[in-house]
Amino acid sequence: MKENQFINRELSWLDFNARVLQEAADPSVPLIERLRFLGIFSNNLDEFFQVRFATVKRIAQSQKTGKKALGGIKADELLKDITKVVIKQQADSAKILLEIENQLEKENIHFLREEEVNATQAEFLRDYFLQKVSPRLVTVILKEEEQDFTDNKAFLAIKMELTPTENITKGEKLYAVIEMPKEVDRFVVLPPEGEKQNIMMLDDLIRYHFHLIFSMFNYDRIEGHMIKITRDAELDIEEDVGKSYVEKIIDSVKDRLIGDPVRLVHDKTIAPETLAVVMRKLGVASSDSLIPGGRYHHRRDYMNFPSLNRKDLLYSPFPALPLNEVSLEENILEAVAKKDYMIYTPYQNFAYVIKFLREAALDPQVKTIKITIYRLAKLSQVASSLINAAKNGKKVLVQIELQARFDEENNIQAAESLEKAGVQLIFGVPGLKVHTKICVIERLEGKKLKRYGFISTGNFNESTARIYTDYTLFTSHQKILKDVLKVFNFLSVNYKIKKYKHLIVSPHYTFSALIRLIEQEIAHKEQGKKARIRLKLNNITNYKIISKLYEASRAGVQIDMIVRGVCCLIPGVKGMSENIRVISVVDKFLEHPRVYIFENDGDPQMYISSADWMTRNIDNRVEVACPILDKDLQQELLDTFMISWNDNVKARLVNTKNQNAFVSNQAEEIRSQWATYAYYKEKLNQ
Repeated sequence: MKENQFINRELSWLDFNARVLQEAADPSVPLIERLRFLGIFSNNLDEFFQVRFATVKRIAQSQKTGKKALGGIKADELLKDITKVVIKQQADSAKILLEIENQLEKENIHFLREEEVNATQAEFLRDYFLQKVSPRLVTVILKEEEQDFTDNKAFLAIKMELTPTENITKGEKLYAVIEMPKEVDRFVVLPPEGEKQNIMMLDDLIRYHFHLIFSMFNYDRIEGHMIKITRDAELDIEEDVGKSYVEKIIDSVKDRLIGDPVRLVHDKTIAPETLAVVMRKLGVASSDSLIPGGRYHHRRDYMNFPSLNRKDLLYSPFPALPLNEVSLEENILEAVAKKDYMIYTPYQNFAYVIKFLREAALDPQVKTIKITIYRLAKLSQVASSLINAAKNGKKVLVQIELQARFDEENNIQAAESLEKAGVQLIFGVPGLKVHTKICVIERLEGKKLKRYGFISTGNFNESTARIYTDYTLFTSHQKILKDVLKVFNFLSVNYKIKKYKHLIVSPHYTFSALIRLIEQEIAHKEQGKKARIRLKLNNITNYKIISKLYEASRAGVQIDMIVRGVCCLIPGVKGMSENIRVISVVDKFLEHPRVYIFENDGDPQMYISSADWMTRNIDNRVEVACPILDKDLQQELLDTFMISWNDNVKARLVNTKNQNAFVSNQAEEIRSQWATYAYYKEKLNQ
């Protein structure tokens, strides 16, 4: 028997980000969408360095190899491997950006450099700079001592060669940094000139006005090059009994701003002496990841590149579809009382979630609402509905996760608004992150309380629901919702561990339940019964579960996996995983649902879940996997899975010799996200 093998988690993640970069490079993708994919690639990389690279660096600094946790690679060797891959990806992304810019030029969209500005443009840019940019600029003269700067910010590193005077010797230099203001759009859109549309990068706008910023200095020469520092963003929650949990989170978010540096990206044309000064002043050691780049950094801003009224350079929109049996004008609770419904956003309308909560807020018979919140939209209709419910006298309980990575501040603000309205809040569970997406209401019908609720694979966030694909089940199944209430009871009283009849719940039962379900398929295969496993996940990294899948493969169980992101499993290896195939779909929308389908000898067991098959989701988070029991919904779940599985346009092969190669076959062309939308559109005609 072949010994089990695994792919390193960090390197697999970089492979995933390479798939995002493929979209930016794809000439069939509309130009502005390509720019936005470039922004997603950069944003992903920022988060990777803030969290994963920082973790590996911590291991290396602890003098431990970390081989077992890192898939057999020593931490210091892994740091070198990561840096090598990232340098190549950064170089590729710079080439792609140049290609896109050249293509945009052919579309009369021109990136204006500071040396190209004419008199008319100069007047507009000066007014724009003085009114919108200058008041928000933070300019810091670099001193001898080390200085700290906010994490993950882009800066212009300035070198001035001062004009000699009585007090200034020839060759004397002054160094400074200008922080790129977050409040100002990175792309300055100038008034059109006929058919030509000029855009100036904020970086260049600032360079163009150096003479105004540094008017108090006399200099012979001045230059500014982009740098970007990324710091360790893992939250360290201190054990101070005198502080509330909220205070600890707030302090930890503040501390993130001055975490240890893990990466410095710099304009490769920057003078070595300027780079050395910047590194010394910012506390960046030579051992930290130095990444040479192009003229512009902080490319994540390209995610918000303006549309410029150029619909021809964007994907055509998919207007969110209604459910084929329930109108938004109808009473949703009445409909859900009769049968289960499921929406698949963004193909179908997230407004059903808001409608459900609005109805519950107004219905005099609804007595309680309980919901978990992981990431809220900034102007959240979900939060507004819950506040409305509290004002109408409902007992509203909200579990809000304050450690939702990079959304902590937003969630803290939402928590304050909810608390003011009288909503009861639960702030997490000690040692666990609450990642489950559940809601249950209790409605007085006659003399009994009847439960209604929804369970989702995604956040209750109307902004991300437009770009993340996620399933949400609406149900009045009393036994399932009884289990949901047990989850809320656990959140309130953590020392009491509940037993669940229908839900699979982390951290207590997920691992054992998944192992049992896989073993069930192995047993069925050995007995000559129908056996198959179909999985749709964001990530799979847990070696024990992967090993169990290898065992199933060796037993002859066919395993079909759609994994968007990190995959530590190696498919198609004889004697280990020859019955496992893994693909990844990266396209217009971000594939986000978790779906588990076990054949179970022709009586399929199907689940939607908030949990990936990662150790953190299994052992360190509160997660829920919910069974889909309605036969029509089971068919819908299988149909949509198979549409993705049969993608031969945007599907890639994962962890094969031909890594990230597009799936190619002789079958009819299927672009799964387009086909899924067509599937739901067709349902409306049935």
